[in-house]
Amino acid sequence: MSRMREFGNRLYSGERSIDFVGKRKIWYAIAAVVVILSVALPVLRGGFNFGIEFRGGSEFRLTNSQSLQQSVAVDAVQSIVPGAQVSVTTVGAEDLRIQTQQLEDEQSEAVRLALAEAFNMDSSLVASSFIGPNWGAEITRQALIGLFVFLGIVSLLMAFYFRSWKMSAAALLALAHDLIFTIGVYAGVGFEVTPAAVIGFLTILAYSLYDTVVVFDKVRENTLGVELSETRTFGEAVNLAVNQTLVRSINTSVVSVLPVAAILFIGSILLGAGTLRDISLALFVGTIVGTYSSVFLAAPIYVHLREREPALKAAADKVLASRQ
Repeated sequence: MSRMREFGNRLYSGERSIDFVGKRKIWYAIAAVVVILSVALPVLRGGFNFGIEFRGGSEFRLTNSQSLQQSVAVDAVQSIVPGAQVSVTTVGAEDLRIQTQQLEDEQSEAVRLALAEAFNMDSSLVASSFIGPNWGAEITRQALIGLFVFLGIVSLLMAFYFRSWKMSAAALLALAHDLIFTIGVYAGVGFEVTPAAVIGFLTILAYSLYDTVVVFDKVRENTLGVELSETRTFGEAVNLAVNQTLVRSINTSVVSVLPVAAILFIGSILLGAGTLRDISLALFVGTIVGTYSSVFLAAPIYVHLREREPALKAAADKVLASRQ
């Protein structure tokens, strides 16, 4: 811890500096590759693995089952509907959730009875239901409306608070990078896209924005009156701000990721809880990439948008000339 503290102090004082702004073309190239891969993955894999809430289908719930063998459930369903695509999830300690494509009423009842027989339980403990695709579509529609309202309000507040629409633009570009990357990870690992995952996608935007605002607040402090500075250019002042908040960003990310990682592990491996897995994967990936974007993308993009302003360019030329 003492080494980390010393490292942070040296970054804060400027004694040691990582050139985030000066090497921004490298970060842009990495971000471009990540975005391209994230967009290409769903296409290469044939689309997203949408949950039953989005594609519709039949669902069966086994309550207080003495056995949780998923292969038994798959065999029972396919004995009635050969070739059926079956998704089995353990819910809690004694329940199973089985999802299939939409079945006819007769097939659904036959599957329900077959499951009861396969697990040696009373048929009253096996519930069947039909889930239409409209429910997931409505959730998505509301989420998108909320997303655009959120982004609009955030953009206005940031522009008002920081007195610069360019900070809002830089933050939104970083947010877009985070969202696209997280969606690409979902496509890559093949996890189901469920309403819980959609909620997770929206949640990571708030975290990413929070970390970006903290960095930008320090940027604003360091760049006040930078046009009159004779020792530091605008880009250097911004880079110092990023270095000064780096350790804090890393610490916040680690503290946030550890419990989310625990939820992801417990939800997907120990409990088999699909909802926990879906939302925790989005939070896990989003927290990490959100920290990355606030440091490596948001601040460099802001410099890119402002450094050619006449006053800032003239001040930078003056500082650079004095060093020769």
